[in-house]
Amino acid sequence: MTLHYPAETLSIEGPDAIAFAQAQLSSQVAAIPVGQWRFSAWLDAKGRVMALFHAIRIADDHLLLLLRGGRAQDVADALRRYVFRSKITLRPHAVRALSTGATMPLHHVEHDTTHIVLGCQTHSLIIGDDCDDAWRLPQVHMGWPWLPDAVLGQCLPPQISLHHLRAVAVDKGCYPGQEIVARLHFRGGNKRHMHTVVLSRQVDAGSVLSLDEREVFRLLDVARDKTRYIALAVASDEALEGLHDNTLELKEEALHITFAERWPD
Repeated sequence: MTLHYPAETLSIEGPDAIAFAQAQLSSQVAAIPVGQWRFSAWLDAKGRVMALFHAIRIADDHLLLLLRGGRAQDVADALRRYVFRSKITLRPHAVRALSTGATMPLHHVEHDTTHIVLGCQTHSLIIGDDCDDAWRLPQVHMGWPWLPDAVLGQCLPPQISLHHLRAVAVDKGCYPGQEIVARLHFRGGNKRHMHTVVLSRQVDAGSVLSLDEREVFRLLDVARDKTRYIALAVASDEALEGLHDNTLELKEEALHITFAERWPD
């Protein structure tokens, strides 16, 4: 069975686990209660998003990261360069499957020896042995991006609406990329935004679509909704100026696109 959306997970455990994560990750990790999850990210020094994940507080000294794109082993290897004397263990887990569960309050977590269930309000996301992708469409509608490999390290947080998801903080101490995050938040200057778009046909996630040799947008995730395809995409503000009825026709691609919603920074 091929897992197009695998459950790549990474544990940060030990007496210094939360302090280490607070210093490296972009959100207020230390404020996550045990038994809950929040969005967070790991940025490079230029503020680019290298990984986006659900940060799950399993215990006082145990944080589990469920990656939304990318590989846990790669993130663990990169984070190990910053451990120094911290008393932690970085442990990537074997890849598991994702499936859809019943309605559960947002941020709530339930877990046992075989499953971890994340509350997503209208549904739940289950890390376990079963596989389905019914969770993808509601999460696209909620503006929760999944980052294909081609997008990792390419986007700044406001371009994929991470402030809206509370995955980045400007009211905590230094972390990689923090200066860039603060500058964009307080001074502005972001010229690319995440949109929900309707596509007339299926297009692969990670695809870059251009018009007159200018990049129009890059697809993050694509989900089927009956006879149409709904996607999240990062689009250039300039490329979308003057659109009629928020629609764009890419004749060379035989593709009709409707921009349904622009997500805030």
